[in-house]
Amino acid sequence: MFYLRPSQIQEVPSTPNWSELFEERARSARDYRLERYYRAGAIRAQTPLSEVPFVAMDFETTGLNANKDAIVSIGIVPFDSARIRCNQARHWIVNPHKPMVEESVVIHGITHSKVQSAPDLLLILDELLRALEGKVVVVHYQAIERRFLAAALLARLNEDIVFPVVDTMELEARLHRSKPLSLWARLRGKKPASLRLADSRRRYHLPFYQPHHALTDALATAELLQAQMAYHYAPDTPISALWV
Repeated sequence: MFYLRPSQIQEVPSTPNWSELFEERARSARDYRLERYYRAGAIRAQTPLSEVPFVAMDFETTGLNANKDAIVSIGIVPFDSARIRCNQARHWIVNPHKPMVEESVVIHGITHSKVQSAPDLLLILDELLRALEGKVVVVHYQAIERRFLAAALLARLNEDIVFPVVDTMELEARLHRSKPLSLWARLRGKKPASLRLADSRRRYHLPFYQPHHALTDALATAELLQAQMAYHYAPDTPISALWV
């Protein structure tokens, strides 16, 4: 996972009616894997958090620009509000078909030799989409996973993908960035609360995990959402209060 400066965070768009959008996409999808994914349907907006099946997802990439960079690894961890299903977690390294620049290699440790023999994303797409079917995707900064997966499929299939997301970074921003710091706080040298994954976890007394491994970061994100729900939301809160 790449950690972004607050200035890089873009405004979250309005949330669509996911059930209707999935129905529309199922009718128009040309790839059989995408059609099956959409026909599985989206979780209803009024579903209480205690009943929502989630899947945390994290990517490592060659850079931050989805228009020119590519995915090099994917980690997914299914869970719900009470349990993390580590036995169903998956991790893939995929060939980005792009040069591995030194800066990204230093961050995630995935080298050219590791991706050279790795499969193309299309070869694991069926398994990935089956793991996402009927679940709400959870990420820490949704622009990365949404944009990179959409761009990757658009390049390969000439059609993109959409999916509902709970963004743990955005939830932390609601809590800690909703009001600007007062002049007195700024004069005292106080800084806005960090929205990074590790710093967000620390606020809930969650353990430190070594960052920049897709599977570890997916697990860290799953645990963070569980903590956020336990601290700030009632079990009967509808999923529509969290997703985007």
